[in-house]
Amino acid sequence: MTAGERVVVVGAGVAGLTSAVVLAEAGASVHVIAEQVPGATSLAAGAMWGPYLVEPKEKVDRWGQRSLEVFRELAEDSTTGVRLTSGIEASRTAEAPPDWATTLPGFRLCEPAELPTGFSAGYRFTVPLIDMPTYLEYLLRRLEAAGGTVERRRLASLADAEPAPVIVNCTGLGAQELVPDPDLRPIRGQHVVVTNPGLTEFFSEDTGLSPELLCFYPHGDTVVLGGTAIDGEGDLNTDGKAVVGILSRCAEVEPRLAEARVLEHRIGARPTRAAVRVEAERREDGTLVLHNYGHGGAGVTLSWGCAEEAANLLAADGGDRAGTNCRRSPSST
Repeated sequence: MTAGERVVVVGAGVAGLTSAVVLAEAGASVHVIAEQVPGATSLAAGAMWGPYLVEPKEKVDRWGQRSLEVFRELAEDSTTGVRLTSGIEASRTAEAPPDWATTLPGFRLCEPAELPTGFSAGYRFTVPLIDMPTYLEYLLRRLEAAGGTVERRRLASLADAEPAPVIVNCTGLGAQELVPDPDLRPIRGQHVVVTNPGLTEFFSEDTGLSPELLCFYPHGDTVVLGGTAIDGEGDLNTDGKAVVGILSRCAEVEPRLAEARVLEHRIGARPTRAAVRVEAERREDGTLVLHNYGHGGAGVTLSWGCAEEAANLLAADGGDRAGTNCRRSPSST
């Protein structure tokens, strides 16, 4: 990467802002363009680190582990919105824990007395929880400190982001039309934010491919309750019936939540495809487009690993860029 090279990042969700930070701190002149800043779907995330239901596995494992390293570092700073939190993931069908869970600190199988009624197996571990509104604001501050700029604007095509020799496409579901990518589809997610009745640990059910999820993530004075995963739906209006279901499922596991006051509804459309797309494309006009989208519900989990991958693709492209390593630890402040 040539020092000061102009790079336009399209999209201001967690993928876009993380990519912008990595590139700006590596010396690029970064300009972010997005209709919503921060992006609505990223704001709606719970969010707990975990590479779940996303492919390709080999790359996902690598991207996820790199992101985990960074989140552990960020958890040392209370202003980032990242905290290391202990909790339980449980199953009603005695499913074996995923490989990634067994490597986390404090991992152990739960005793039967630790599990809520109706659950047959579970495991405990410590993992980063991310308070997304706080965390996305942290990324924006960090981008500004690195000299990056942000413009709120809707694009009709990626070409509208020019003139720029490099465009980083982090448009999430918007890539359906902007690329275009017909393989991309929405999976609608809904969370309910309530007052915290005293919870300090998370709980998550392994629900597989069910459209009805069960999880709660405490963030200080609030708890994010989930959730839904409605494949093929991208409507961002609040579904009252889904709200009732979320509150009921969570209160059944943690009765204290029955008296919690509802503060907010958060709805997003997870941008999902058969495999996450992180790759370079040279367009006919010479513009280098770095694609970084299609993370489904793992956008936060993969964010730093994918951002660094995109930066390395830029470093490897072209004779005048090949000699410079764009990779820099994103945990720097």
